[in-house]
Amino acid sequence: MNRLTNFPYKNALVLGLAKSGEAAARILQENGVKVRVNDKENEGHNPIVAELRNLGIEVTTGGHPLSVLDHIEVVVKNPGIPYDNVIIKEAETRGIPIITEIEIAGMLAKGPIIGITGSNGKTTTTTLIFEMLKSSNKRVQVAGNIGTVASEVAKENKEDEILVMELSSFQLLGTKTFHPKVSVFLNIFEAHLDYHKTLEHYAQAKANIFKNQTENDFVVFNSEDAIVSKLVKESSANKVPFSPNVENTKGAWADDEWLYFQQNRIIRKEDIALVGKHNFENILAAVSAASLVGATPEGIKHVLETFQGVPHRLQFVKEVNGRVFYNNSKATNILATTTALASFSKPIILLAGGLDRGNDFDGLLPYLENVKAMVLFGQTAKKLKETGQNARIEQIHIVDNVEQAVQIAYELSSADDVILLSPACASWDQYRSFEERGDMFVKAVHKL
Repeated sequence: MNRLTNFPYKNALVLGLAKSGEAAARILQENGVKVRVNDKENEGHNPIVAELRNLGIEVTTGGHPLSVLDHIEVVVKNPGIPYDNVIIKEAETRGIPIITEIEIAGMLAKGPIIGITGSNGKTTTTTLIFEMLKSSNKRVQVAGNIGTVASEVAKENKEDEILVMELSSFQLLGTKTFHPKVSVFLNIFEAHLDYHKTLEHYAQAKANIFKNQTENDFVVFNSEDAIVSKLVKESSANKVPFSPNVENTKGAWADDEWLYFQQNRIIRKEDIALVGKHNFENILAAVSAASLVGATPEGIKHVLETFQGVPHRLQFVKEVNGRVFYNNSKATNILATTTALASFSKPIILLAGGLDRGNDFDGLLPYLENVKAMVLFGQTAKKLKETGQNARIEQIHIVDNVEQAVQIAYELSSADDVILLSPACASWDQYRSFEERGDMFVKAVHKL
């Protein structure tokens, strides 16, 4: 197990007992740091509390008393906790540093880190890089916002193992020394402004991914994103742009027929399994990052010929009698659904609907030209129906749930149609998560 040899604090408060909080508390305690944990939920909601106390960790639950900051030198904050939290505000007043568990992961890791951030496409790009390196017979691990707590993976990381980490703005905002060998900055769109308040603050949080990089490191970035390109000018790392349109000698790019890394042909574009313009940008980023740490053209090509997507993110599910089904349940907003709709030129039957957050769906109108029918569900079904009528879509059906939607969509479809679940809404009116909603879609497709 790797040790925290350069952690400069002896007394730490872990704020929030989600997966990353539990991992941080255990690792700090194992490394001789005196740890205190604070969580707003009552301890009856979390069986981990008793386990941590048995390890000698002080745990306070059911609220946020300011006394938990007494004698504390650093706060390790759950990424989702906002900075207007009473403990965080008091810590800032007292001059106590605030970090996230990613900072600890960066200190523990022995091998090179590839860090991936951006508003859209992080999970797909992270997964592609991991698969490309694995297919090139590299020792590689994956962690971070993708689902596995980074510090848990980092404490077992070896010098010859590449650690690929998906990183959110919430995680990156709490870094001080975090230093990836390769940083990947995909794009910036307006998102999480309830947390970051302004687009500028959000973008600067993302830019923390390269703030500690040097001339011995690499920053892979989307040269066609104006905000990203401007931010990357501040980086000391070697700049590796990617673009679907502009030839360059440093990163990945494409012409009408081929995808290249630098001047080397990698794969014909028609042989790439993953669909969508946005996914092609993710592919270019992944090719660049994986190549920089030793992925082979053969390993990269194999992945691009076979990889059909991350679950719930424009995931190819199955072909049934000439109809192709795609699960894009992760599309919980209008932007994500418009991106999916723009990925297909064939006729589409759109399955959409979910939690009503008070918005209209006029933003979908320019993207509904190829939609021949809509099957709608959830709280927003009537709003989406009105949008469909404004787009002069003749076949619009409202059903009770995703399972019914699949059956109706199949009955409305013809061979060569795309049946696309891309809800444009959160799932919480009917389902516990977008994953549960997507799983129901996949099961219904396989029942056909």
